[in-house]
Amino acid sequence: MIAKLKGLVDSISEGDCVIDVNGVGYLVFCSGRTLGNLPAEGEAVTLMIETHVREDHIHLFGFASALERDWFKLLQTVQGVGAKVTLAILSAVGIDELSNSISAQDKTVVGRATGVGPKLATRIVTELKDKVAKFATLPKTAEVKGGGAAAVVNNTATQDAVSALVNLGYRQTEAYMAVSAAARAAEGETGVSDLIRLGLKELAQ
Repeated sequence: MIAKLKGLVDSISEGDCVIDVNGVGYLVFCSGRTLGNLPAEGEAVTLMIETHVREDHIHLFGFASALERDWFKLLQTVQGVGAKVTLAILSAVGIDELSNSISAQDKTVVGRATGVGPKLATRIVTELKDKVAKFATLPKTAEVKGGGAAAVVNNTATQDAVSALVNLGYRQTEAYMAVSAAARAAEGETGVSDLIRLGLKELAQ
């Protein structure tokens, strides 16, 4: 199985590129973000590869980083999400925004991708909710300082604070990130009212 390609960019098309490795051209399907970051034709490039072998074809999917490749595999664990939809998601949403929006259960971000309707977006954020902790920029339960020892922010308080900010008109993902950042910086103030107040300060910056 091919796991990495290192060669020269031969050509770039919509949705794919050809990588010349010692005179052999490999057709590689990529997200729009990876294609947009490729060097000019004729220049050297290295892509992480995920190989899909089927009865009627062998497809190579290329990624600028191992993290993007991990997301490619993770998204396809959701029923109804194939390679085409996965690349559409990775094209429409940055990795950080994707991980944080799923942690925040914000289906509107995933729903921006072509081919992802409301039902599928809901399924994606629901099924991956407990699998994205290692990817999220800001964890749902953040460590805060208090009493001379680290404490974990109460998850219910965090969710209630996020809901309150959403009711005030903020998007769910930005509310989640603001509350998480506030919890990380708090000095023992982990109640709902404290998190709302500190979250509003984060949003005002």
